[in-house]
Amino acid sequence: MRIDKYLKVSRLIKRRTVGKDLAKDERVYVNGRLAKPSTEVKVADIIKITFGNREIEVRVSAIANQSKKSDEPLFEIISQTYQNENEVK
Repeated sequence: MRIDKYLKVSRLIKRRTVGKDLAKDERVYVNGRLAKPSTEVKVADIIKITFGNREIEVRVSAIANQSKKSDEPLFEIISQTYQNENEVK
């Protein structure tokens, strides 16, 4: 499954176009490599996403074509960090 679709179906983001834009802006990595919107995702892959001052790293635990509210999560959170906005970069 494409990374942009997986991000939407897994509910890491709300819209597929947002996932596509994150990948185009070089904010998505799959297994340590920069991901394009069309990068294929498989079970056990590690995805790292940067949202502004938050960075989340997840492991793909399952892949589904659609998401339902009653379904189990399709990912396992490995780490989540927040950047201090007052830090000098």
